[in-house]
Amino acid sequence: MGGFFGTVSRVGCVTDLFYGTDYNSHLGTKRGGLATYSEEQGFIRSIHNLESSYFRTKFESDLDKFKGNAGIGIISDTDAQPIVINSHLGRFAIVTVAKIVNLKELEEDLLSQHMHFAELSSSNTNQTELIALLIIQGKTFTEGIENVYKHIKGSCSMLLLTEDGIIAARDRWGRTPVVIGKKEGAYAATSESSSFPNLDYEIEKYLGPGEIVHLRADGMTQLRKPDEGMQICSFLWVYYGFPTSCYEGRNVEEVRFTSGMKMGQKDTSEVDCACGIPDSGVGMALGYAEGKGVPYHRAISKYTPTWPRSFTPSNQEMRSLVAKMKLIPNRAMLDGKRLLFCDDSIVRGTQLRDNVKVLYECGAKEVHMRIACPPLIYACPFVGFTASKNALELITRRIIKELEGDENKNLEKYATTGSPEYEKMVSIIAERFGLSSLKFNTLETLIEAIGLPKCQVCTHCFDGSSHF
Repeated sequence: MGGFFGTVSRVGCVTDLFYGTDYNSHLGTKRGGLATYSEEQGFIRSIHNLESSYFRTKFESDLDKFKGNAGIGIISDTDAQPIVINSHLGRFAIVTVAKIVNLKELEEDLLSQHMHFAELSSSNTNQTELIALLIIQGKTFTEGIENVYKHIKGSCSMLLLTEDGIIAARDRWGRTPVVIGKKEGAYAATSESSSFPNLDYEIEKYLGPGEIVHLRADGMTQLRKPDEGMQICSFLWVYYGFPTSCYEGRNVEEVRFTSGMKMGQKDTSEVDCACGIPDSGVGMALGYAEGKGVPYHRAISKYTPTWPRSFTPSNQEMRSLVAKMKLIPNRAMLDGKRLLFCDDSIVRGTQLRDNVKVLYECGAKEVHMRIACPPLIYACPFVGFTASKNALELITRRIIKELEGDENKNLEKYATTGSPEYEKMVSIIAERFGLSSLKFNTLETLIEAIGLPKCQVCTHCFDGSSHF
């Protein structure tokens, strides 16, 4: 995952840059970076590893060295960023939120053109540097960014800090968001609009797919018009997005609440209360409780000071530990109750298995589970947000392999709500984890809650639909 923030102002930008970037911390846990530009000191950059600490604690001691009225920052789960480049286009720093599926192919092509890669990470090419090399093949920044759009498979949104402001560019299919904010004497661009309110920015514009803009302190200039086709990631609203963020004008918490309410209105299960699995299941559970007409109880709480999101560690043992340790059940609210829990998704099943076991141990009479999205059937080839590196990490694919002897067989049937194959798969998941009942949201209800046309929303992980 990853998220960025950039700002250009008539006055010093460092405070806004620091806090604006920090407000993207829920999107990554591996690396953070900042870069500023001033005429007196040029580009100043710092990158820190975030795996053992948080962004603020790593960068607070660095802040005094940053100077200038323009800067960009990144929270990343991929490469060390920002990259600073000197080229025929001028000097610039770049941060990206990207997933490049054809990285090796592009790397070989650039090496054949006698280019070189300086920013190797664990002997692998830094994809942000590769994107920078594609950009400098253009005669202008705009032409260079269009060159990125032309050559990469996957997605790439980016911010470029130049000697004349910031260039913000959204992925060609709009799979990841870029939001522009404005206040007196300043502009900002970010992945998460939740960066804006406490810094006094108002949302000025949602960049369209492939749109490129140039931000200066006194104005915004469009360098490339948006493309018509959009495939924004639906999982932004299901899981990744912070509750106060908006994409395409649709608020994350509102979508989760509406989705839960629609499920609650249709659900016939008899339960004593609805509960949310923190954090991303809470909004859905509040909506479910209203739609179902049952109280919302906080029967499980997240210990927020120290535990990151559960799938971010790279090894399964640590993921399992985090999934267990971050959530603390409240026996007083569980004992003897018929409980319905709402959660964002089931990926591997690690967290669900551990949670349900603990709930019963704490005296729960029944444990029902409602999931905000359809079953995850396909690994994502488009954005770097996916929790699964291959299909067999998905519990659905493992069950399909058990039933069919081949994890790739009859996928369309298993992805179709209500089909015999779908019902069998869901019943096995429910039985395997000891659930009293398990229901997934339908794709139709999710799209209705998001409020955008289906053709504008990427649902590949649910139904295998593809747009390249």
